[in-house]
Amino acid sequence: MQVDKITLQDIGLFDNGENIGLASHLNFCKTNGGKAYLDNYLHQPLGSLTFIEQRQAALNSFIENMELVDTMKISNGTCLIIEKFFETSFKTIPTQISYTGAYWYQFWNKADYSLLKYSVEHLVIFIQSLKDWVSVFEKINDNPVIEKLVINISKLVANPRFDAIDKNYKVNGPQEVLSLAYFLIYHYKTHIRSLLDYFYDLDALYSLAKAHTNYEFEFPNWIEDSKPYLAVEQAVHPLVHNAIGNDLTLTPEKNFLFLTGANMAGKSTFIKTMGIVVYLSHIGIGAPAKKITLTVMDGLITNLNIADNVMKGESYFYNEVQRIKNTVLKINDGKKNCVLIDELFKGTNILDAMKCSTQVIEGLQKLRSSIFILSTHLYEISEGLKKHDNIQFSYFETSVKDKQLHFQYHLTPGISQDRIGYLILEREGVVDLLNAL
Repeated sequence: MQVDKITLQDIGLFDNGENIGLASHLNFCKTNGGKAYLDNYLHQPLGSLTFIEQRQAALNSFIENMELVDTMKISNGTCLIIEKFFETSFKTIPTQISYTGAYWYQFWNKADYSLLKYSVEHLVIFIQSLKDWVSVFEKINDNPVIEKLVINISKLVANPRFDAIDKNYKVNGPQEVLSLAYFLIYHYKTHIRSLLDYFYDLDALYSLAKAHTNYEFEFPNWIEDSKPYLAVEQAVHPLVHNAIGNDLTLTPEKNFLFLTGANMAGKSTFIKTMGIVVYLSHIGIGAPAKKITLTVMDGLITNLNIADNVMKGESYFYNEVQRIKNTVLKINDGKKNCVLIDELFKGTNILDAMKCSTQVIEGLQKLRSSIFILSTHLYEISEGLKKHDNIQFSYFETSVKDKQLHFQYHLTPGISQDRIGYLILEREGVVDLLNAL
């Protein structure tokens, strides 16, 4: 599935300035290297149902064996020590070292020996933990993701030099320390670095599985169809505390949602939620909803957070137009795209905005190969759009009691007529301040 940087920013996936992105909350990696692999996974949504289902199955295997991975003794410190071990220049270790020679090495090279011993002990923990992981996951059949990791790791930990390194093994005496260190430094350095990479990949998959369970994500029911389909039940934003779930169905026959509601009613959060549901589903991690039915999408395109560009002399409205133009160019290819637009044409006067918005919606609704969610404050244009049978109208209701706003956050069929801007101005004391000037 194709996305661009603007879409990733719009749905709030990655950190942006002072804003902590969703990806940081999905990070349960034990290591820095695992986080790098996790970021790579999160940057590359899959476009093949086969690959998505393979990753889902792999994560299910991690979920079923979560206790094993949780208790693996490999930490970020372990990996850092191993990486540093191979970057350090030690006093040369003899090819064949006797019992006496080992003690002399220890005596004359105390600092080097201490670091060698410390590093070798961590390498033993590393090998032991990977052997334990292989012993469990090699029993999992018919999953290429798991199978590839098992083959790569088991091949490298199966070296005869590691035969004695079982779960009860401990490095005993200077001769054994130096013998194992010699083998690792001069014969197995490249292989250990490969094992680190495989573990970082394992760590990233563990993190995805951990996030799936922690946020109670659901894997979608995938359907294969040439036309787009999205149905969610009780979808929520994973970072909103006590979020109220909402349902939505977009089909080829009803592929356009015209969304209205007052400020702060929940429109923007809902649109971002739909973007997150679609995006995370294509990562293979599942998404925050009770039930999801989805076709594989070719692209996710958003128009949520536009800014002007003073340096280029580009106005807010100009950049809105450019984003819409780029969107039209991308989706005019017959492929399945999910298009999310929040508050179209905020950068111009209301009459201009109404005319421009109507023109854009009239054009976009003709495309049945994509699904659209568009929010607006321009309730007036809805009447002319009712002639299109593929447009459905929903809103977030706001009630007012004793000048207090009550937001329902529940998607309701129909068109909002709420106008609470002046009430907010009055409630916050701005009207009184102005009158007192």
